[in-house]
Amino acid sequence: MHYLEILGTLVGLVYLWLEYKASIYLWIAGVIMPAIYLFVYYDAGLYADFGINIYYLLIAVYGWIVWKYGGSKQQKAELPITPTPHKQYLPLLATFVTTWVLIAWVLICFTNSDVPWLDAFTTALSIAGMWMLAHKYLEQWLAWIAVNIVSTGLYIYKELNFTAVLYGLYAIIAIFGYIKWKKMMNEKKQEA
Repeated sequence: MHYLEILGTLVGLVYLWLEYKASIYLWIAGVIMPAIYLFVYYDAGLYADFGINIYYLLIAVYGWIVWKYGGSKQQKAELPITPTPHKQYLPLLATFVTTWVLIAWVLICFTNSDVPWLDAFTTALSIAGMWMLAHKYLEQWLAWIAVNIVSTGLYIYKELNFTAVLYGLYAIIAIFGYIKWKKMMNEKKQEA
């Protein structure tokens, strides 16, 4: 599985670069990378991470459509970067907490996972983060900072060393991604 992990890491670096640049083509890498990691995570016994990659495949298609057409078929313009609307915070938090507890329960009751709460945490927060990314919300980067820091430690523990390095890089780049997206968002506002 190490060759798949290395390939997934390389595709992940391309994905990260495209996300940092706010390029719509990140969604192509967003289909390839989870397809690879389905095998890696299943083999490592990270069942929630395995499951989230099915979600990643589906949201990549959704994200492409939303970014390309601005969320509506009539608009036909690329979606701009915006702050997360305040009305979204409570539903996002409720979805995160509920999903975290449900995934942890499934992992505890139905798998041999030795890290159910951490695996469930990163999975639940990733669900919220991907939805925020699909809507091009600036604060999606904050979710990814938390996911990537916890994931780095989890992958070190699971001896997925290439993946741990990738997620450590993700954590660092997520900080810069937040700064870059905020700058891009503010420049767009000044142009309008």
